[in-house]
Amino acid sequence: MYDFTPLTIEERTSAEILRPSLTYWQDVWMRLKKDRLALFGLVVIVIMLMLAIFAPYFSSYDYDTTNFFETNEPPSFKHLLGTDMLGRDLFVRILYGARISLAVGILASFINLFIGVIYGGISGFSGGKIDNFMMGVVDVLYSVPVMIYVILLMVVVGPGLKSIFITLGISYWAPMARIVRAEVLRLKNEEFILSARVLGASPTRILLRHLIPNAMGSILVTLTFSIPGAIFTEAFLSFVGLGVSAPMASLGMLCNDGIGALMVYPTQLFFPAAVISIMILAFNFLGDGLRDALDPKLRK
Repeated sequence: MYDFTPLTIEERTSAEILRPSLTYWQDVWMRLKKDRLALFGLVVIVIMLMLAIFAPYFSSYDYDTTNFFETNEPPSFKHLLGTDMLGRDLFVRILYGARISLAVGILASFINLFIGVIYGGISGFSGGKIDNFMMGVVDVLYSVPVMIYVILLMVVVGPGLKSIFITLGISYWAPMARIVRAEVLRLKNEEFILSARVLGASPTRILLRHLIPNAMGSILVTLTFSIPGAIFTEAFLSFVGLGVSAPMASLGMLCNDGIGALMVYPTQLFFPAAVISIMILAFNFLGDGLRDALDPKLRK
């Protein structure tokens, strides 16, 4: 016979789970919400996306509509950010320029995901001569300045946004491939990968179902930081005349137009430059927050 003693109410409640367990991504979101700068960056990015996509449809002006009776007007209720030297509404042109910049950033993110992640994963998982050859290709692409690609493509394709897209498609995935390769090299000898091999998992399944998902933290952080780099690249190329062509609006082109009137109408340079700065800072704030939130050492 065993002598059992009933538990008291205090003993029963002490063993209860007071808070449900969180998954990894739920814990990431909770920590990201506590970072005010990261949350501010996320809100700014969403607002800019909504304005760039939908706001021009509700405006009575177009980005290329000229009005020589309203040239170089200051900000007013009729023109929120004023007009340029041809009487075009600066607010609408900045929105179209932000649309182009965000499109370039989104394109860069897709290139990083579909090319850089797969290429770097295959390179790191294969190892040996295959790894050396694939990383040699990456080193060659990474060593050539972006300006060289743009100039060569301008000769073949012509200047414009198409040249910038092709340039990003050629070279922008190289840094991501390096980072994914390093993560795969670190993870491929872990015990859970060895267990998957023993169970007969194919190399493709191991790469897509085990290695890349476990490297997703570094991938997302690198992806977030690469978007402002692409935005700045497009703005710089348009500023020096190698990007989009007039009358299409681009933030870099608007800055170039505003320099000529800087001493008389400084707002024509200030507003597009401020939008570029805010956009880049927002993505950097979000990237910093993701880097901290995705760190498994900080998980409780």
